[in-house]
Amino acid sequence: MTAKRVRRTFTPEFNSQVARLYESGNPRTDILREYDLTASAFDKWVKQSQASGSFKEKVKRTPEEEELIKLRKENQRLMMENDKFKASRADHGTKVDVIRNNAHKYSVSAMCEVLGIARSTYYYESKKEPENDSLNKEIIKVFKASRNNYGTRKLKIELEKKGLIVSRRRIDRIMKEEGLVSSYTVAQFKPFKSKVNEDAIKNILNRAFDYQAELAVVVSDLTYVRVNGKWHYVCLFVDLFNREIIGHSAGANKTAELVYKALSSISRPFHLIETFHTDRGSEFKNQLLDDALETFGIQRSLSMKGCPYDNAVAEAMFKVVKTEFTNGACFSSLDQLELELNDDVNWFNNIRIHGTLGYKSPVEYRLQTL
Repeated sequence: MTAKRVRRTFTPEFNSQVARLYESGNPRTDILREYDLTASAFDKWVKQSQASGSFKEKVKRTPEEEELIKLRKENQRLMMENDKFKASRADHGTKVDVIRNNAHKYSVSAMCEVLGIARSTYYYESKKEPENDSLNKEIIKVFKASRNNYGTRKLKIELEKKGLIVSRRRIDRIMKEEGLVSSYTVAQFKPFKSKVNEDAIKNILNRAFDYQAELAVVVSDLTYVRVNGKWHYVCLFVDLFNREIIGHSAGANKTAELVYKALSSISRPFHLIETFHTDRGSEFKNQLLDDALETFGIQRSLSMKGCPYDNAVAEAMFKVVKTEFTNGACFSSLDQLELELNDDVNWFNNIRIHGTLGYKSPVEYRLQTL
């Protein structure tokens, strides 16, 4: 007997975020899968967003809202045309490959229009692939679902879940044949040094990064990202138990207010947090933060001065965030950065598999363990 689907309620802010993700180019099927949504609810939100930008009934659009909707559509089209796939002089085969390789980002119909190829031609050419190429297609599918981040090791794990036993050497060969390059091949940038928190607080964590209790230790750090040609910053709070991002924020300045904003976004019970560990960045010297920690009886822990290894998990997390999220990304505004960050955190917590968690997602690991 089929189990009944649990009825969920959604806030207008969530509905708006989902609709904006679709309008910014995210595929409909990916959004439905990642957020576990019904097609009817999703289509209704998108229609409401395009009609009035409001999720309340009987709301009329103002001239400003009409202009905003028009600009969003035009901006999405310009982004698509400038995203390295407008090959108007290429043959049908090249155009079909270009559309297939970008189908995870843009709609097939729009790409066919830009490239000057009929949709029927694209679908006909796609069906002409040989049957023995099914493994290549499955690897491409899994790689694209990982947002171009997984390497051979994680691709092997995901293929095994589908009943396909393939060696990492063969996966690597197919990736080279198909031009699949993981985000981790991108060179990393080193941030500039900032002031140091000189508080006489000891390193209670002492590099003991493996904890069996949920929220026993929460670590945090900041990283930087370009927004409209200027540096902005992202702050994350991570539970060492399952590497889950439990709080996050983005802003134009690397300040204590940014850290407190991330702290305020945590929806988990504060009284369960035992220890809060960071490096000695001056942005973590925050009276509001100290008062919150004291109120809930959370002990403070700081890394040794000039020793990034004492906060290795947070450093590794930010390498993942920069490699999979910020590197190569182009954000036009802080609003867009926050929207994409919310989406990436949802994907990171609920879908992305982690080697340290037995190749489970953080939420999956937490639910199975607890």
